[in-house]
Amino acid sequence: MAGPLTGMKVIEMAGLGPGPFCAMVLADLGADVVRVARPGMAPDPLDVLARSRTVLNLDLRDPEAVQEVLALVAQADVLIEGFRPGVMERLGLGPDVCLARQPRLVYGRMTGWGQHGPLSHAAGHDINYIAISGALHAIGREGEAPVPPLNYVGDFGGGAMLLAVGILAALHETQRSGLGQVIDAAMTDGAALLSSMMYGFKASGQWSNHRGDNMLDGGAFFYDTYACADGRHVAVGAIEPQFYALLREKCGIDDDPVFDAQMDRQAWPVLKLRLAEVFRTRTRDEWCALLEGTDACFAPVLDWDEAPEHPHNRARQTFTRLQGVLQPAPAPRFDRTPADAPHASAVSTPDAVRGRWQAAV
Repeated sequence: MAGPLTGMKVIEMAGLGPGPFCAMVLADLGADVVRVARPGMAPDPLDVLARSRTVLNLDLRDPEAVQEVLALVAQADVLIEGFRPGVMERLGLGPDVCLARQPRLVYGRMTGWGQHGPLSHAAGHDINYIAISGALHAIGREGEAPVPPLNYVGDFGGGAMLLAVGILAALHETQRSGLGQVIDAAMTDGAALLSSMMYGFKASGQWSNHRGDNMLDGGAFFYDTYACADGRHVAVGAIEPQFYALLREKCGIDDDPVFDAQMDRQAWPVLKLRLAEVFRTRTRDEWCALLEGTDACFAPVLDWDEAPEHPHNRARQTFTRLQGVLQPAPAPRFDRTPADAPHASAVSTPDAVRGRWQAAV
């Protein structure tokens, strides 16, 4: 394995969504991630989030299996778990037990509601966690219900990525103190943090609770998606005056005075209709030929099949294949310690992992 996290030893308790994504990011960057999964759970090439792992099939209802995990904990740098509060304690693998085995251990806990609070033991999913952060309310069209933004905001942005930041921050602190600690990564907290700029905008009077009335939520005609003559769509984000001026020029509306009122919010609904008429006059590819690569802040809206074939993504090798499955490549890029390409996960044994980790010391 290669990458900036080479030498980091991580235990991942198999779960769903944000925990596996966090573990994948660490593995992509060179960490040695060992996934503890139920017996019979073989690596699945179609499970992209589970790539680049060593898998140990252990029945944690068996005390001997718990001892196998604790033996690994004694050598590990990080443990990631995403169960409801109290589950790991009942298994005999709670933070107190693990930190007694390995005082330098960073123990990452990924949940929706957090380890404490009135909702901490309730079931939920991404849509619920972002609902109480304010984020879900802000996403959608005027006069319509809020729209779930897939599970990007809670599971992956506010959950997995902030857990990864927390793990790296805790490891950095461990270098000074020699002690590990527990990270309580709640998606409710993370989704709220991702909304920091909007809370600032609201405090300054630049953002309202009225969905579809703000610059970045589809309210502004110069920051939205538009249908083309072929039914496909383009994305426009010409906020700055010079970029907006170029968009007008390229679209042939620079001499239409009605478009002079870029920042007149009262004019936005009418200008949105007018700009929609303009974009319906050409196909998406025709607009790309005219606007893509300019400072008009323009891009085609691509689907899952089109995105990997886009010339920019191909040039940067943004996507890769593993065992025949097309998937995003690791990110970000490092110039001095580049990561290896993802590799297929494989089942192993606790003895083999302990031997490998011991040899790496």
